Amino acid sequence: MEPTCRKDKVKLNSTPTRGDRAKQKSAQQELKQRQRAEIYALNKVMTELEQQQFEAFCKQMQSQGE
Repeated sequence: MEPTCRKDKVKLNSTPTRGDRAKQKSAQQELKQRQRAEIYALNKVMTELEQQQFEAFCKQMQSQGE
C-alpha cells in the first residue's frame, strides 16, 4: 500500500522568493526609468517642433502685414 501523503513530494513555489521579488521590483524600476526618458525625449522633440511652427507662423503674419 502506498501512503496518500508523502513527504518527499515536490512543492510548487507559488509565492515569489525574496530574490524574485527584488528582481521584479528592479525590472519595474528600470521600465519606469526608460519610459520617463522616452517621455522626456518626446517632449523635447514636440517642444522644438512647436517652436519651429510658431516661428513660421510669426514670419507668415509679418509678411502679410507688410
